[in-house]
Amino acid sequence: MTDIAARRTGLHARTGGPSDGEDHLLEQLLGWSLVVVLALLTTQLGLF
Repeated sequence: MTDIAARRTGLHARTGGPSDGEDHLLEQLLGWSLVVVLALLTTQLGLF
């Protein structure tokens, strides 16, 4: 399929990056939770 035909049919390549859906808040909460857990773990182990 040519580039022009792909644009006309609306096909887009998925790169595996973040989507524009409603999961944005959930991704943010999970990301910050991971940061907090890693920070607690490193302080408990005396790494920092």
